[in-house]
Amino acid sequence: MPDFTHEDAAVAEGYAIICGVDEAGRGPWAGPVVAAAAILDLDTLSTDMRNRIDDSKKLKPAAREALFDLIVGVARTGVGVASVEEIDADNILQATMMAMARAVADLGAPPPDLALIDGNRTPPLACPARAIVRGDALSLSIAAASIIAKVSRDRMMVELDCRYPGYGWAHNAGYGTAEHQAALARLGVTPAHRRSFRPIRKILGDET
Repeated sequence: MPDFTHEDAAVAEGYAIICGVDEAGRGPWAGPVVAAAAILDLDTLSTDMRNRIDDSKKLKPAAREALFDLIVGVARTGVGVASVEEIDADNILQATMMAMARAVADLGAPPPDLALIDGNRTPPLACPARAIVRGDALSLSIAAASIIAKVSRDRMMVELDCRYPGYGWAHNAGYGTAEHQAALARLGVTPAHRRSFRPIRKILGDET
């Protein structure tokens, strides 16, 4: 389970405001990539919350939804989005970095002194940043951010599913499932698809 080991170490180094940052939606064939930042109060977070917050991938949808509301109620959170157009123009890695930077900026004032980033790369930020591989399974702040990012993106995909029905995005989140592939063959490519991704390029006849 994630804990405050990384946050406590940062506090010991003199950092006061520490945020965790994670993203959702790097792999899907459609929809934006969404990042979130979360600042938890290390002194007042309840034991119940400490025990329930986990890597969003390990949680069932209902648990993520419940924790989303609880986290928003006790933490400072920010959300950043990079659009399909930005993904196609700049590639998914750079779009993810943009979304993360926007999530940290969305925290407002006072800004964090340090950002703990899930993964092995850090986005350009106004504050120092540290990459933590598997950070969503190690740091409570990053795990909280992973929940905010995942639920926020899932809700966006439900909206896109209403706009472009038939692809199953409300439950497959835009990933290349068999249902999604069948819908692409039947209905074609939408403006919400990532045209820079090879499966979509193939359908469009652009393998370059």
